[in-house]
Amino acid sequence: MSLEQLSSAQKGTLSAIACYLIWGIFPLYWAPLKGLMPADQLLAQRIVWSALFSALLIIGTGKLKNLYAVFGNPRLLFMLAGSAASISINWLVYLWAVTNGHVLDASLGYFINPLFNVLLGRIFFSERLNKPQMVAVALVLVGILWLAIPAGSIPWVALLLTLSFGVYGLIRKLAPLDALTGMAMETLLMLPLAAIYLVYQGHLNKLVSLGDLSTLPLMVMIGSGAATTIPLLFFAAAARRISLSNLGMIQYMSPTMQFLLGLLVFHESFQLSRFIGYVWVWAGVALYLFGIFTAQRAARAAK
Repeated sequence: MSLEQLSSAQKGTLSAIACYLIWGIFPLYWAPLKGLMPADQLLAQRIVWSALFSALLIIGTGKLKNLYAVFGNPRLLFMLAGSAASISINWLVYLWAVTNGHVLDASLGYFINPLFNVLLGRIFFSERLNKPQMVAVALVLVGILWLAIPAGSIPWVALLLTLSFGVYGLIRKLAPLDALTGMAMETLLMLPLAAIYLVYQGHLNKLVSLGDLSTLPLMVMIGSGAATTIPLLFFAAAARRISLSNLGMIQYMSPTMQFLLGLLVFHESFQLSRFIGYVWVWAGVALYLFGIFTAQRAARAAK
């Protein structure tokens, strides 16, 4: 079967799988920059290189007209400004986490995010929550409360990643725009702020120059445009073709990979008190997936 013969839902599923595979290995991608550049400058550099890469793709694919059309649609422009702000927050928190020994916390955020997507789907798209999904959300909340109270540490990294990426996915699903144009517009909207911030850091003599980086970190920084844009294009394409619930189910590939990297490759500390909180979240995840599986099986049996 060729790509053209695939249904819209199948293309969306393949796009989601490609996206989450790439994101699953992101901690390894950013590892060479650990300790070399603060997260705020990493964010600004990432925005600059992403904007450049997106602009090249727009020009190469002949979609400049689509980009110009956005400026004539104030409502769409406002929505993209919101999605740009959401993904900027997400990038900043994630970059800080993976370069400061919090890969496990980042993975927790993406374990929780699909269940947050379930709530967004219910609120904005009237996607029904079955009983397993409702209990699953409750179990995740118990896990968060456990981490915040008995374990003595509010999982702010996980919560910020969950909220920012959930809102980003919601806006991109609502925005009537193709994936590439949307991504290009978001990064271009962020570009002036990123450039001004880098100039300001230079004025304060705090800017880490690209010339100060060795070959591998420099390649990682320059390649961050492609590394950022490509999976986001996959995600945006998937978000417009499949339900938020199904998108959330596939998403568990990414946090599972990141959790294993944090534990086995980066050797991050994982005390028993934190483990118990994660178990509550994983129980919610398992119940959520079980609910989806049983619902799909019932639907097939009814045909």
